[in-house]
Amino acid sequence: MNWTKQVRGTLSEQLTWDNLLPSEQPVYVSSLVYSFGIFTLSSLIFVIVSGIVLASKGPTWYQVSSLGEFVRSVHYWSVQAFFFFMTMHLVGQFFMGAWRKGRAFTWVLGALSFGISVIAAFTGYLSRGDFFSQWNQVQSKDAFNGAGLDGFLNILNNGQVYGLHIVVIPAVLLILVGWHLIEVRRNGVVPPYEVESKQGAGRK
Repeated sequence: MNWTKQVRGTLSEQLTWDNLLPSEQPVYVSSLVYSFGIFTLSSLIFVIVSGIVLASKGPTWYQVSSLGEFVRSVHYWSVQAFFFFMTMHLVGQFFMGAWRKGRAFTWVLGALSFGISVIAAFTGYLSRGDFFSQWNQVQSKDAFNGAGLDGFLNILNNGQVYGLHIVVIPAVLLILVGWHLIEVRRNGVVPPYEVESKQGAGRK
């Protein structure tokens, strides 16, 4: 059997339409703690769309246009909502033991997405171009020099930081988030501890 046929067969078995677009969900999914994930994803969509508009108009458009200022505000507050919901999602899933029953890789992908998001926010803050971002840029340069990372990333190079923010980091983040979603659909959402114990008792 060639590898393409094997990969296609594995994907078709594990990623069925019922898994990708389920018409029914367990009753416990109606809890608010399960909604933070979709809230995070919705906020990310707003971040991406507003970011694409800002990037297409240039890094100084929001400084000379009222519409640009509005789009920049949408981008800023979408980022705030994204981090709020993602933190709530991460904390909620931690206390629910979201890595149980073969879901450890799903948890790892989510944690990596959080870490990459922090880097994306950092480079975005440095790309604002105002006095505060420039001051933080200089301070960050000292930190990067002390950590020995200045050879990989020059924080004072605005083009490099801006390129990372609008191209490289979003691409990595989208891959991780997309992979995370596929794993969630493939394995299903993790049941609460109480529901899992009741189901185990029922099987006995």
